[in-house]
Amino acid sequence: MNTRMTEEELLQGFSKALQEGHIFVCYQPKVNHATGRMIGAEALMRWQDPEHGMQYPSDFIPVLEQHDLINKADLAIFEQVCRFQRRCLDEDVKPVPISVNMSRYDIFRNNYLDEIEVIRKKYDIPVKLLHVEITESSAIGGMELVSDVLQKLHAIGYVVEMDDFGSGYSSLNVLKDLAVDVIKLDMRFLSGNIGGRGGTIISSMVQMTKWLGTPAVAEGVETIEQADYMKSIGCCYVQGYLYSKPVPEDEFIRKIVQYEQEPMVQSMDLISVMDAGKFWDPNSMETLIFNNYVGGAAIFSFQNCHMEILRVNQKYIKEIGMNLTEKEILRMDPCDMLDDENKRIYQDALQRAIETGEEQTCETWRKICSKTCGEDKICIRSFIRMIGKAGDQYLFYAMVQNVTAEKKRYEDLYDSERRFRYAIEQVNVYAWEYYFATKQMRPCFRCMRDLHLPPVVENYPDSAFECGIFPMDYYDMYHEMLRKLENGEKEVEAVIPLTVGRIPFRVRYTTEFDETGRPLKAYGSAALIIDETEQKEGA
Repeated sequence: MNTRMTEEELLQGFSKALQEGHIFVCYQPKVNHATGRMIGAEALMRWQDPEHGMQYPSDFIPVLEQHDLINKADLAIFEQVCRFQRRCLDEDVKPVPISVNMSRYDIFRNNYLDEIEVIRKKYDIPVKLLHVEITESSAIGGMELVSDVLQKLHAIGYVVEMDDFGSGYSSLNVLKDLAVDVIKLDMRFLSGNIGGRGGTIISSMVQMTKWLGTPAVAEGVETIEQADYMKSIGCCYVQGYLYSKPVPEDEFIRKIVQYEQEPMVQSMDLISVMDAGKFWDPNSMETLIFNNYVGGAAIFSFQNCHMEILRVNQKYIKEIGMNLTEKEILRMDPCDMLDDENKRIYQDALQRAIETGEEQTCETWRKICSKTCGEDKICIRSFIRMIGKAGDQYLFYAMVQNVTAEKKRYEDLYDSERRFRYAIEQVNVYAWEYYFATKQMRPCFRCMRDLHLPPVVENYPDSAFECGIFPMDYYDMYHEMLRKLENGEKEVEAVIPLTVGRIPFRVRYTTEFDETGRPLKAYGSAALIIDETEQKEGA
């Protein structure tokens, strides 16, 4: 039977326990629940007294801390881990990275880092095989010192993990100031029923680790339901009794051989051409540009056909319109605003952005609802670029333009042209469009049918004269008509004989102008002249 040792017994037996190996290491694997492969392990201190049996760490570690003995114990554990890694290397067993705890008492000991480096070099262990775990409570009252120690650890090459994240009172503040490489999540948020408020909190924490580009490990996972839930919210790395309790060295060797291995990778792979993390820094140049020097812009995530808007600027809110607030926009899933066809168009653009790594453009109609303006459909032109990815989740940067008015204007124009063209098919009238910038003419169906024109006539009108549609003696007059249109006249007309039969037609042009008042294109028509009087007058 195990009996709890008194404080006096712990202190009296400490030195002997170190010398005779009663204080030793157990190893608990860290596993990728999605693949079943081992990614590493944590070294945990245990005390097995010959007379009193196993002692709980919660009983003896506070005593060692109180009497300034924890440093000796931690150094002994670190040496045992290095000795174990050397055994793996010598016996041709593929080692996994093992994390060793560094308490706040170790951090505040000026030469502790030098001491562990002497041990590591003694056993010639590559630094990549050793991780250092600190707790967020380590930083309380000494943030500057802890930050300095982290910099020194990183300079040597250690990976630094933050243990029990979320268990303290200033987690976010600590995380903001300490550049740790791995975050271990406190699974007490999921005690009892999975989901609920605790599930919402831990899901948000997982998302946050992704935007930081920091892998997350769920610590204390005991059931398959907990592991499956963590995987569903994007955290596949787990540690806990579900896969293994902490085990002695020989048993852990067998587990290393049993499990396949894979390296731990960062949660969100941010594209190198854009430092997406700086969009969350209010003082960064990226944020300054995002807020002031670009049009409507947003950052959003996309996963399993669902989008989550993470950040928008004021110009984005203005482009969307409908008197929506930033809070209301951030609560929306843009996919819910799209019908099936527009959703397909948008998701195709996202897929192209993922596959090419380049900016993609699309236009989609969206149904927007607001409390003040009711419901309306708007057309948004989006310029989309992928800036990060993590598994099947992607991070995008998008610039948007509300082109609803432009689209409706073109729709009205198209509808008018459609009705006009239908009407002219019933009479002896030909119609076409002429584009000033490209000198292209787009003929109607009758033009193509009767005059054998292609859908687009290049180098117009010279090509029309060359093929005999217009007689050459009207060359100068026809060019003068087009010149007047290019100079801003709204309408011109003249009687011109067409084709080799010199059949008289009244040719009319009407100019369309762009938003700046410059001529964009002209609509031409040619109506057959039947009245001889009109023909003579025109001549």
